[in-house]
Amino acid sequence: MTYRAPVRDLIFTLKAVAGIDRVAATGGFPDYDDDLLPAVLEAAGEFSQDVLVPLNRPGDLNGAKYADGSVTAAPGFADAYRQFAAGGWTGLSAAPEHGGQGLPKALELAAYETVHAANMAFGLCPMLSLAAVEALQEHGTEDQKATWLPKLVSGEWTGAMVLTEPHAGTDLGALTSTATPNGDGTYALTGQKIFITWGDHDAADNIVHMVLARLPDAPPGPKGISLFLASKFLVKPDGSLGDRNAFRAVGVEHKLGIHASPTCVMSYEGATAELVGRPNEGLSHMFVMMNAARLAVGVEGVGIAERAYQGALAYAQDRRQGRSVLTGEANAPIVDHPDVRRMLSVMKAKIAAARAICLSCGVAADLARHAPTVEERVAWKRREDLLTPIAKAWSTDVGVEVASAAVQVHGGMGFIEETGAAQHYRDARIAPIYEGTNGVQAMDLVGRKLSQDGGEAARAIIAEMKADLARLPRLYSGKPVERLAAAVEAVEDATLWLLDAKADPVRAADVLAGADAYLKLMGDVIGGWMLARGALEARAELDAGQGDPVFLEGRIALYEVYAANVLGHASSRLAAIGQGAALLQRMSVAVLAG
Repeated sequence: MTYRAPVRDLIFTLKAVAGIDRVAATGGFPDYDDDLLPAVLEAAGEFSQDVLVPLNRPGDLNGAKYADGSVTAAPGFADAYRQFAAGGWTGLSAAPEHGGQGLPKALELAAYETVHAANMAFGLCPMLSLAAVEALQEHGTEDQKATWLPKLVSGEWTGAMVLTEPHAGTDLGALTSTATPNGDGTYALTGQKIFITWGDHDAADNIVHMVLARLPDAPPGPKGISLFLASKFLVKPDGSLGDRNAFRAVGVEHKLGIHASPTCVMSYEGATAELVGRPNEGLSHMFVMMNAARLAVGVEGVGIAERAYQGALAYAQDRRQGRSVLTGEANAPIVDHPDVRRMLSVMKAKIAAARAICLSCGVAADLARHAPTVEERVAWKRREDLLTPIAKAWSTDVGVEVASAAVQVHGGMGFIEETGAAQHYRDARIAPIYEGTNGVQAMDLVGRKLSQDGGEAARAIIAEMKADLARLPRLYSGKPVERLAAAVEAVEDATLWLLDAKADPVRAADVLAGADAYLKLMGDVIGGWMLARGALEARAELDAGQGDPVFLEGRIALYEVYAANVLGHASSRLAAIGQGAALLQRMSVAVLAG
């Protein structure tokens, strides 16, 4: 199945909705300008289309292979990765002093959407390297940065995030891997880890593992975790590779999807490692890497949704059946039947909303680092923190939903592997589990992000939504305006209710009982607001005689589709937020099993 990178959609979202021009105005990205934006995205799209798409189906069929403690990448993946690294795609947003291009994070996210769409299993490898780079930039010593960052940024080496243990799962405080001082500044790392994405492979010369473990005198629980770096091959003082380190893959998982992405079980047997950051603060250090990965996984959800949507649209244009009540044509393509047209329209609208949320989070991350004043940087950091769990969870849910709808558009052919729709559905399903399940994201949103500043970041978004809502009657009347108004009111009511409930320790269970519904409400409404903002900008371009009228009119219609099909659910989300924990307590195990 073919794939066309949605470059026009990405550019429109970055400029008209996410506001990447504000990033350029900071002066923090001297090599970025309006000419570079389309050039980067078009080149990324071409690489994804020409190199990665042809490997997607064979990678699913053949997968990565394990034998004798080593993993071999799926056929063609190692060569594709080397081409990817040679093209500079592993260092788009990295600092120039480490060999990076110093471009905005938001632009990198947009480019990587095309990678994930073309070949989700492939995209996971460089995605985790980017997260490792961020963690080392934030917490590595100068020597560590000099040793590891140039190779990670160039793509010569790849990175892996190593957290989970068989008995611990999401509860990182229960991990038992140990790191014992060797007496020379290094540590002997021992333990077993599972679910390590691209933990071993033959596509790069070295693999840098960022590992959570405990020092011998560490306190119990999450406060006793430290972050360590261990590489597959030891690195000599001159930077060349030395002996194989004492860790290895002992197997790869057999998974529902992403078969070409090796998910490894790793055994560390006294492996030589370095401490990264401060002892017993590894969890907070790892969160730099994890939060970067969470936003990237949100983009992954957008990418797989876009790929599934394009396949469904192509099939619906080709498959003919029945007379269309929309066109009157006999033996019409099924895209001209109302239910199929509705499904495709809602799919496209939700993809556009998820893309806007993720890229807006990327813009917030850029401004959190480069806005001109401390006050602005603090405000943008709060925005980034608030949007990250929404971007990750809501967008990956959209990925699964759209991939499922794509199977439905195909009908029986969607259940047949050869069409590709089934693979997209299987691949998409992991994303809501990655980097903390979406339930964990919801708990993070209401437990930390909402109240870390007394709700100020949420109030700021609500204020912006109200300001754009006031502009909306220039473009629409009736339901499209009323539905956004009611949805914004629901967000405000829910936010105030949760902030009030969080102030009362007795109601802690009520807060968590409403967490999932609150995240979904925030995603629904923020996504709708961003589509409305895009529609307003589209109208302004049309009035100025600029742009493609068909594309811009489509952006205006897209918001109306979203308002009709998504924003109307705000009242039910609000009801679920306020259900409280008492009802869930009544649903005891005996009741559930009865």
